[in-house]
Amino acid sequence: MDIATLAFSALYQFGDAFAFLVLSACGLAVIFGMMGVINLAHGEFIMCGAYVTAATVHAGLPLPLGILCGTLASAFVGVLVELLVIRHLYERPLDTIVATWGLSLIATQGTLILVGSTMAGVGTPFGSFQVGAYSYSIYRIVLFAAALGVLGALYALFNWTRFGVLARATIQVPHMAAALGVDTRLIYSLTFACGAGLAGLAGGLYAPTMTLVPTMGATFIMEAFVTVVIGGADVFLGTAPAGGILAIVKSGMTSWQGQLFGQIGLLIAVIIVVRVLPKGISGFVLRERT
Repeated sequence: MDIATLAFSALYQFGDAFAFLVLSACGLAVIFGMMGVINLAHGEFIMCGAYVTAATVHAGLPLPLGILCGTLASAFVGVLVELLVIRHLYERPLDTIVATWGLSLIATQGTLILVGSTMAGVGTPFGSFQVGAYSYSIYRIVLFAAALGVLGALYALFNWTRFGVLARATIQVPHMAAALGVDTRLIYSLTFACGAGLAGLAGGLYAPTMTLVPTMGATFIMEAFVTVVIGGADVFLGTAPAGGILAIVKSGMTSWQGQLFGQIGLLIAVIIVVRVLPKGISGFVLRERT
């Protein structure tokens, strides 16, 4: 393999790992990083998005509309979960662990009973291209572009829109926001729905690349939590750098010794970063600014 082909292969694997980490983590970063809710049902929101996407594509919708349906379905489920469960636990953050873990079990087993052990998948679109002796999927490049687009859209949403200003104000100083006339309950619901919808978007985007089973959320949740923990509380300052660092670690270790070593590399990376930067990358950046 010549140097150019080797460099392209390494860059392609980095982009693939970066897209997976960022798309997996964005929804969790909004719910956990901004709202402080430890959502162990994050993988099931992803599974919901993937299943709805596959179901709508099988019903005749094009894949982009199917992904949109999966995103909206997860956001709607997120609103229901926030109204019925999470709203009563904002003052008891540790209890959200038990509650969302229970929701995760219910969703997994309920899907298994209602839909079965597997669901017919969706073919990967766009085909592939050749570089040297190796073939690469075009859709993986689309996923990388989607990850960058999601990061940009989140930044715009929470910094340049009225909802974003109200959401940040409500989450940072809820009693002051309420005193100024903000409907904080509505803002919490919409923010949780945004995080759930982003999880559904990740599931919809990866539905063409994976086997659809009720436990598929477990594929995402470890890497999502690792990315959010390394990134820290600030979604915008932490998620992208954390995704980049972990993508380098994962792609490098995977190329060297296989997928298992890639997962081990992620865990070692989070141990080191948490030891050196207990508040994550965004905590370090904000500290340096002040």
